[in-house]
Amino acid sequence: MHRIRLHVRILIAPDKFKGSLSAPQASQAISRGLQTVWPDAQIDLAPIADGGEGFAESLAVALGAEWVTAASQDAIGRPIKARYAWLPGEHLAILEMSEASGLHRIAQDERDPLRADTFGTGVLIEDAVARGARRILVGLGGSATTDGGTGAARALGFRFLDKNGREFPAVPGTLLSLARIERPSNLRLPEIFAACDVQNPLLGERGASRIYGPQKGADAESVKFLDSALSRLAEICVASLGCDHRNVPGAGAAGGLGFGLLTFCGATIRPGFDMIAETLHLEKRIAAADLVITGEGRIDDQTLDGKGPSGVALLARNAGKSVIAFGGSVTTAAEGTGMFDAVIPIADRPITLEEAMREAASLLERASRRAAQLMCIRK
Repeated sequence: MHRIRLHVRILIAPDKFKGSLSAPQASQAISRGLQTVWPDAQIDLAPIADGGEGFAESLAVALGAEWVTAASQDAIGRPIKARYAWLPGEHLAILEMSEASGLHRIAQDERDPLRADTFGTGVLIEDAVARGARRILVGLGGSATTDGGTGAARALGFRFLDKNGREFPAVPGTLLSLARIERPSNLRLPEIFAACDVQNPLLGERGASRIYGPQKGADAESVKFLDSALSRLAEICVASLGCDHRNVPGAGAAGGLGFGLLTFCGATIRPGFDMIAETLHLEKRIAAADLVITGEGRIDDQTLDGKGPSGVALLARNAGKSVIAFGGSVTTAAEGTGMFDAVIPIADRPITLEEAMREAASLLERASRRAAQLMCIRK
């Protein structure tokens, strides 16, 4: 194959291709494809994430963090080993709620929306506090729970009491019995930032239960119950703790863990992509590039609504740079927005979803090679 000697600077900043490639793996696949055509290109890899799965890995790679493994439990109480990233010099812990309390750990026939909780995530936060964390970043996404963060709060020592003053395990199915919450007297938490890529409030039509409950196993009746349970939780939080975060954008993220971190931990919610972009100095790196490449497993309406690739595209547009997006699948709506200069599906033949996920690395590499060849022809 004829190789083009072209001194071009390319920033490669994809999100994960969910279920098949992490963001760093996707970055490497795109780089391999481009370099077969442009061997002299200066390539800068900046794998990204929003608040969902891949958040901790992207930051860990960028910061050179180490991984800490701790005993925890999954969303239905089974013992597991879970990890988070740790930067000793800064006493910074970076964790994802999905690591312990994620849907990926629960088989479809095991999903139990009235029982699943975030206790395991609270255990990881507690472990980071005991390690001396001065700041904790928590990625919200991939949740198996709709507990409003009550499980995490219990792990940190909060007590949930019924009308008779008896403590009980506050899981979604029992929250309607909640009458009072007691804060632990000795709780000392560092700064906690919750990384979130959605704007949903805790309750109502756009709330945690109605929007995300069905994917966690909730039928129509359960969705209604869960919304009532979370409403009860919010009311008792006002009465017992004196704060009301139910309408904060992002409170409904991760089954209401956004609400829980705000309420029980005094956390601040921030867009996950913004946190990644600042850490990676993306604005500066985009300004130095001739071409920006991003992508994720599915480019659709959700991509356009503030997810990682759209954040990269916006920064590129502001800097006057061309931006290309690769997708495992691409919707017509995403192609027609003008957000990207080109949106390229990676499949090069009729293929099943299973094959596409299994062959994602080679498909992405070949797609990036074809894109580079076409750009050379255009020049």
